[in-house]
Amino acid sequence: MRRVTATTDLWHHYGRTRAAMDQAVPAEFRWSWSQDSGPGAELLGDLSGRIVGDLGAGAARHAAHLVTEHKPFRVIAVDSSPAQHEMATHLFGHLAPRLHIVGNDVLDHLQTIARSYDVLYSVFGAVDFTDPRELLPAALDALQPGGRLVFSTLAHYLSGMPAQPDVTPADIPAKTPEGEAATLRRWVLQEHVWTKILDEAGFTGIDINVLPAADGPRAARTLLVTARRAQD
Repeated sequence: MRRVTATTDLWHHYGRTRAAMDQAVPAEFRWSWSQDSGPGAELLGDLSGRIVGDLGAGAARHAAHLVTEHKPFRVIAVDSSPAQHEMATHLFGHLAPRLHIVGNDVLDHLQTIARSYDVLYSVFGAVDFTDPRELLPAALDALQPGGRLVFSTLAHYLSGMPAQPDVTPADIPAKTPEGEAATLRRWVLQEHVWTKILDEAGFTGIDINVLPAADGPRAARTLLVTARRAQD
């Protein structure tokens, strides 16, 4: 498979079929891999008047739901993929300024906005595809004291293989915009590993729950992780 360069948009093809058929703001917010059951946006707390960040927002469907249903001051949907940024803008740009769609590397974004967010979340987004030893400290610094981080991630590989017992990524298949085979890195880690690296980053109140897999092909259990930045 092709070795990926930093400028290759490996998310170019993702979500295009759905975007052509479904342009509505989702009625629900789900954390599970199957997106059809389990807890919803209530895990983010009361968002009224809050500043919320979606890390690796893709087409910004979750962010659009929060803006229309939960009265935050603003949701900032960040994604490094030019194709995903374009798609999100096409689908939900009309929700500006309460939805702010940002085309930028998530790590770069977080490192420039210390103490700016009340809540950060990721639904199989940037937390999965960025080295957590870099991302989690940056997320902590970007949160206000007492701010909350919530993310969902795979509890095991889609092949059924167990998650990693240490902070080790795996190469997973992807496609370049031209359709050539490529790989990108994904971190699929065991519960105790997430707990350890969140603690090392400075988070408190760490809680991890396992959401069951739905029936069907490529079914997977979900780790649902919540943590906080301590009050100063």
